[in-house]
Amino acid sequence: MNTSIREQNLRAAALWGSGGRAYDGISRSISGAIEHCVTRLNPTLGEHIADVATGTGWASRALARLGARVVGIDIAEPLLDAAREIAREQNLAIEYRLGDAEALPVSDEEFDGVISTFGVMFVPDQTHAASELARICRSDGRLAIAAWLPESNAVKMRQVLQPYAPAPPVPPPSPFVWGTPDWLTATLGQYFSLGFEEGVVIARFSSSSAAWDAYAAGFGPVRAVAEALDEARRHELRTAFVSWSDQFRTGLGVSIPFPYLVMTGPRP
Repeated sequence: MNTSIREQNLRAAALWGSGGRAYDGISRSISGAIEHCVTRLNPTLGEHIADVATGTGWASRALARLGARVVGIDIAEPLLDAAREIAREQNLAIEYRLGDAEALPVSDEEFDGVISTFGVMFVPDQTHAASELARICRSDGRLAIAAWLPESNAVKMRQVLQPYAPAPPVPPPSPFVWGTPDWLTATLGQYFSLGFEEGVVIARFSSSSAAWDAYAAGFGPVRAVAEALDEARRHELRTAFVSWSDQFRTGLGVSIPFPYLVMTGPRP
């Protein structure tokens, strides 16, 4: 058992890590939103930045290219292995650490800035994770979060999966509250002076089938549901996903719009 990860989150670590390097393809499809959040954090040369729930490191690489000193933290070792490999390939010096967003393996006020793009929103203990983001950010530092809006296509995609996924014994909190200014203000406003900006990122694939292949290979929650089904039910799920994606067909492929919220703010 890895003591870096809280016991209640070991299953989630395995789920998110299952896609390995293929997860970077999912990040690539929403890279415009990730880089929007990086732009609003606005790191300067030499600043020490933590990328929480870094995945395969897309945001951390964008930060490093701007001259920041970056530590990427994630719950899933296979994603970190991929992040390290890609950073080496791109000649970027980034430190990656295994760590749980509910108990970050860093010191108090260690960072000038903290960012999480479509990552920390999926942590089960939301209040504790929010307090951890504040704990590691120094006074006069700042926080940036990108999260999917409620009722966005991120939610609707999840609804396609639900009939095929086993019901959890205890329903988890909705990750999509991280896309609402009221919840963020109530949860993080005691630590940071918050501002908000919405955006829409277009995830583009060559076809609906290619979209399914990307998510089934690289996106842990989709991969886990598909792998748990027998062949007939897996085919049904694939058909349902492709049918849902078909509504976004264009003359060049599939373009799925995902509305999101970027939140940034300094810590007084």
